[in-house]
Amino acid sequence: MIRKKALIFDLDGTLLDTIDDLRAALNAALGKHGYPARTRGETLSFVGNGVGVLVERGLPGGCDNPAYREVLADFKAYYTAHMTDLTRPYPGIPELLRSLAGEGYPLAIVSNKFDAAVKALAGRYFPDIPLLAVGESARIARKPAPDAVFYVLRQWNMMPKDCFYIGDSEVDIATAKAAGVDCLSVTWGFRTSEDLRASGASHLFSTPEELHDYIVSR
Repeated sequence: MIRKKALIFDLDGTLLDTIDDLRAALNAALGKHGYPARTRGETLSFVGNGVGVLVERGLPGGCDNPAYREVLADFKAYYTAHMTDLTRPYPGIPELLRSLAGEGYPLAIVSNKFDAAVKALAGRYFPDIPLLAVGESARIARKPAPDAVFYVLRQWNMMPKDCFYIGDSEVDIATAKAAGVDCLSVTWGFRTSEDLRASGASHLFSTPEELHDYIVSR
């Protein structure tokens, strides 16, 4: 009998390696306004809290920069047009999701990426897998607020105790804690094992196969 019935996944750094497309969009927007490009390492340190915060961290002066809103709009426009140029699922992820779906687990994605992009990427990379995809929008506060997790659980008529939340960052750990769900942290994404442990991770997984075996054993 499945005790943990629902599985909610983060997207960037958990299911998809999106960092190079995020960096390209950030640098295209910054370059358009005469600002220097950011490195891959810098971009990795900026992600996790949505594209507004990504642009805020990447733009000199952040939100106080008079060009902030224009740079953010340019980022979104570029990213919408190019978000599948370099993005790929992590090895073993499509197989993991297909297996879990076939074993009867409801699957969802909860992301701080803007909602249209989350739905587009889920449809592009996982077209044959039933996934409830939820991104940042005016009606749902972004992580680490628990709103999106609660929204998903309401759709399934489930309680937090029925759920695993799977992510790759400190934001995901905080989100799971705020929602009262158990968090499983993966080490193939945008944060190191050391970063995750320092943020309070209690369960670390280095491969999708390890993650699968743990889930189905609970």
